[in-house]
Amino acid sequence: MHIRISLPQQTLELHDERGALLRRYPVSTAKNGAGEQSGSFRTPRGRHIIRAKVGAGETANAVFKRRRPTGEVWTAQLAEQFPGRDWILTRILWLSGKEPGRNRLGEVDTMRRYIYLHGSPDAVAMGTPGSIGCVRMRNQDIIELFDLVPAYTPVDIVEFGVEAGDWSELGTQARQVRDAVFVDEQKVPRDIEWDEHDAVSRHVVALDRDGGAIGTGRLLSDGHIGRMAVLADWRGKGVGRALLEKLLEEARRQSHAHLALHAQTQASGFYRRFGFVEEGPEFMEAGIPHRTMVRSA
Repeated sequence: MHIRISLPQQTLELHDERGALLRRYPVSTAKNGAGEQSGSFRTPRGRHIIRAKVGAGETANAVFKRRRPTGEVWTAQLAEQFPGRDWILTRILWLSGKEPGRNRLGEVDTMRRYIYLHGSPDAVAMGTPGSIGCVRMRNQDIIELFDLVPAYTPVDIVEFGVEAGDWSELGTQARQVRDAVFVDEQKVPRDIEWDEHDAVSRHVVALDRDGGAIGTGRLLSDGHIGRMAVLADWRGKGVGRALLEKLLEEARRQSHAHLALHAQTQASGFYRRFGFVEEGPEFMEAGIPHRTMVRSA
């Protein structure tokens, strides 16, 4: 399993090892935005793990201070007594960074900054930034997530989100990415890149924090996944994984029993991690070596 927290979308997604979406929750990250510096009161980005789980068996709304239950249970009356308190309730999933110099060690160490996923009072708004660095969740959501994930589950905190829609909704953004990657970078002829399938396919587009398109892919009505592309500056940052997981979600929604794709040979290992297997020999498509890959949805 792994967790992805999208700062632009203010969501937390839990996926299994084959990319299936298990849960999606609204969250609230830092009001000050993203950042790793100690004392910044910002939510750190990048690759993390759940280093420790705290609070198993505690009642909903149990109050924690320094990761220990105080014996209090949050109520509106208690909140009135302590109006300036940052309430950490119910359960704690304590994060540790995996990237030295970015979110681990020194003045950017996520664990030493005490960055948690934790429960919050019911009155705290979700879906909008509001914390002082941690990731706030609804109490019932953090209880459910706590019980689902083991320690050391990977957690990626990213500055992009993924949208799904029809060509009429996402075609402009998808075209920008595909022109940049396939036509300009890989020299695929335009008359091959653009076909009649776009108008009847389901599309996904990854958008950065400013709403700019950074990646795309599509799902044909027969369960064929294709046109996966990520802008060069965003490769290696989890965008491709997020796009494929969104396409798999769309495939399940459409009840596809079998999926197929034409993977560029150099990318076949990426798809293999999601349960796709090679079928048949290597072949050339638009002058680029490909393999057919399939999996049961």
